[in-house]
Amino acid sequence: MIEPSPPDEPIEARVRRGVGQRSIVLVGLMGAGKSTVGKRLAGRLGMIFKDADHEIEAAAGLTIPDIFAIYGEASFRDGEERVITRLLREGPMVLATGGGAFMRPETRERIAASGVSVWLKADLDLLMRRVRRRPGRPLLQNEDPEGTMRRLMDIRHPVYGGADVVAVSRDVSHDRVVQDVLEAIDAYLSGDPSSRGVAAQ
Repeated sequence: MIEPSPPDEPIEARVRRGVGQRSIVLVGLMGAGKSTVGKRLAGRLGMIFKDADHEIEAAAGLTIPDIFAIYGEASFRDGEERVITRLLREGPMVLATGGGAFMRPETRERIAASGVSVWLKADLDLLMRRVRRRPGRPLLQNEDPEGTMRRLMDIRHPVYGGADVVAVSRDVSHDRVVQDVLEAIDAYLSGDPSSRGVAAQ
């Protein structure tokens, strides 16, 4: 049974109490804003923030483009799963994951066991505007990055849709998106179906 919230309890306190020892795990495509939103969300909640991609680079002593170039995507995904598993054991925290992490069933299972997953969903135009500002994305190093992004959306969106919470990353201030995410997590923790994205539209 969910305990009633104290009167006038701030949303940050409700969410922090509701997640308990679980981590909040942000999933979604490159450019959705997982790292930027994650840092601000962690600040609002008084939680540690970790970026799985940065942790992978630190563990390997290589950049992600170099890991892809030297060892290939399959090896990168293996290392990614190991790092995310370790970080989930170190929780609770706000954890931003790479775009492909949630596609691996074993990683999804670990996130489900130790976290609340939040899909930051963004449209194609916004994703492309953002990724063009940050070159070096291994999966977009080809002649048709927009076509590649469309294919990634077709493949990954149905899987991301299995996340506990859906929030829309849109072209507004990051603080507004953080508030949307907090409200969607709060709805999820209270059993409100609006956590599936209605509140954040």
